[in-house]
Amino acid sequence: MGQNNREIGGYYETRAAEFLIQHGYEILQFNYRTRFGEIDLIAKDGAYLVFIEVKYRSNCKMGFPEEAVNQQKQAKIFRCAQVYFMEHHLSELTPCRFDVVTVFKDKINLWRNAFGGI
Repeated sequence: MGQNNREIGGYYETRAAEFLIQHGYEILQFNYRTRFGEIDLIAKDGAYLVFIEVKYRSNCKMGFPEEAVNQQKQAKIFRCAQVYFMEHHLSELTPCRFDVVTVFKDKINLWRNAFGGI
């Protein structure tokens, strides 16, 4: 295939964004980076600000994609979300949640409110 992981990740993040748009989300940002790490997608879903991790697997040798969003990964995403809140001067009353979009082979799943939040 000759693609690096960043190219593959970008392709599936775009597919995930298209899927989310079809489900009523408004994509605000791709690949939000902080010194703590990166959030793949940031979107609005109704009143909610949503921080979204996208995980892809072509097979289950390394486990299912949702298993890759472990506590350590969740903590990184949470810290990045805190920085986003500060940078954008958002109130702690702003409703938010953390979703995960998994792509396994060609099946896309949305895990709303996949883990705890701010």
